[in-house]
Amino acid sequence: MRQRSLITLMLFVFSGTLTAQFSQHALDSINRLNTADHKLMMDKLGIESLRPGPSGDPNAPNAANSDESKVRSFELPELLNFNNGTTVSSVSQWEERRLEIYEAFDTEVYGRFPEKIPEVHWKVIAEKDSVIGQYPVVVQKLLGVVDNTSYPNIKVCIEMTLTLPTDYKKVPVILKFDWQFPAGFNPARQQKIPWQEQLLAEGFGYASLIPTSYQADNGAGLSSGIIGLVNKGEPRKLEDWGTLKAWAWGASRALDYFKSHPRVNEKKVAIEGLSRYGKAAMVTMAYDKRFAAGFIGSAGAGGTKILRRNFGEQLENLASSFEYHWFAPNFIKYAGPLTVDDLPVDAHHLIALAAPRPVFISAGDPSVEGNWVDAKGMFLASLHASEAYKLYAEKGLSALQYPEVGEFLSQGKLVFRIHEGGHTVEPNWQYFISFIKPIFKSSK
Repeated sequence: MRQRSLITLMLFVFSGTLTAQFSQHALDSINRLNTADHKLMMDKLGIESLRPGPSGDPNAPNAANSDESKVRSFELPELLNFNNGTTVSSVSQWEERRLEIYEAFDTEVYGRFPEKIPEVHWKVIAEKDSVIGQYPVVVQKLLGVVDNTSYPNIKVCIEMTLTLPTDYKKVPVILKFDWQFPAGFNPARQQKIPWQEQLLAEGFGYASLIPTSYQADNGAGLSSGIIGLVNKGEPRKLEDWGTLKAWAWGASRALDYFKSHPRVNEKKVAIEGLSRYGKAAMVTMAYDKRFAAGFIGSAGAGGTKILRRNFGEQLENLASSFEYHWFAPNFIKYAGPLTVDDLPVDAHHLIALAAPRPVFISAGDPSVEGNWVDAKGMFLASLHASEAYKLYAEKGLSALQYPEVGEFLSQGKLVFRIHEGGHTVEPNWQYFISFIKPIFKSSK
């Protein structure tokens, strides 16, 4: 039974939704709308066809490469060179270089934040005292209501639950991009001590943010949610933001709420996410300097893995009608007339935008999780991003060699660990907590 629960959870994480939540008619409708919007974006780009991505099934004829000997040589775009070729050698120059990197990501990968995004007004829907394990807590159920006076046809609300230990006056908070599991679904726990209790033991609070409450995880949802509200239900323009950027926007609005909360230390808030939510968590760290730390789990392609590595998931998968909504429409063209080598940035640029703040990059044992997320590609991206940390006289990764499973590269501001389990962050919670404890302290 436990094995089946784990398999079901992995299917949930990779697909974003459990098919049991939807009727076949609803699924068919979503797929039609996905395909139609994807085709519309291709038409806008003047693209007739795209290269197909490899299969995540290792037994398929077109299976993704999982053989290191077949990884092609590639050249990464420079991190510490301005577009004109000048080398970045100081923090002040890096701040200028960051603007160029943002522009590349905004135009070609994740899309731009709109100039005007409606305000969010937070409401406490319910509040109760409770006990989790042996720790007394207060739990708030929150709703962030987005002002839709500009287009009343679309309503958007951000769902979040905040749990704080009652024995502390001012606490750090871990904001988790969380899954909204269907009724009756109970994924098997893989820890002796749940991560919630591990955090509470240190006097930390935690919050569960539901990204799909304000932006659906499919192309059919682009005409609704916060993206649809800003666009008044119209299709996106080529540089418009995708779902990853929209999810990051929601995390920033959650941080706005924490800033107003008398018992939350808003300067000590970390963002956490797994898989596609790991991608969103890394985008959040890159674009909002207010987040003090990041815990990024198995983010893979489009997140923390080198896209130019032909190992595991590839850009062509991301640009397909199943995943294109995560990105700006412009991103699709790199699976058509252009290739991944034409991208002006790669994952090391994204990670570097978080410097000099602490970031924990996590992956599962490839023999358990599989090779789709490309753990080594994430390690290499972190290694190249470390150059930005050096500008601040901070150590990035503490080793040059790809680590063994269970080895913790813990001696820098950018740390990396491959845990013993599969597609989860659970076994790494204790290591993440030990990583942030020196800077995240609660007051009694």
